[in-house]
Amino acid sequence: MMNEGDSLPTVHKTVTQAHIERYAEASGDFNPIHVDHEVAAASRFGGTIAHGMMIAASISEMMSLAFREAWAANGRLKLKFRAPVRPGDRVTASGRVKKIREGPHGREVVCAVQVHRQTGEAAITGEATVTAPGPPETSGHSEKAGRHEDTNEHGAY
Repeated sequence: MMNEGDSLPTVHKTVTQAHIERYAEASGDFNPIHVDHEVAAASRFGGTIAHGMMIAASISEMMSLAFREAWAANGRLKLKFRAPVRPGDRVTASGRVKKIREGPHGREVVCAVQVHRQTGEAAITGEATVTAPGPPETSGHSEKAGRHEDTNEHGAY
């Protein structure tokens, strides 16, 4: 059962330019800041950066690990994009249960979520909310929440 203060499972990713280019193809977002090295080098970022929603997907992965089908059925995110993520960055999505409210359709769980770069800088911060139907969530995650490492040679993006 999840309780207030419990940690969510962490998700770690290493971002590559290949991930960014595959995300551009999948999303149709070919903004030069993501895929054109010359244009990006002349920008205020000094090089290409990852799509914000590509990085935010690590939060959704974390929430799926913690809440399974309930996240897919009714999960909601409210995020602030704070810093760019660059090729070569290693990011970590993490979170903690802020509050739990009993509602007519189950337990509404509100979590503080974030993605940090390897430097410790916050790239994304925000809240994730999910309603776990029926009896209290029993996903088995607690203060000793698990870790998920992206070991797929092609990356998870």
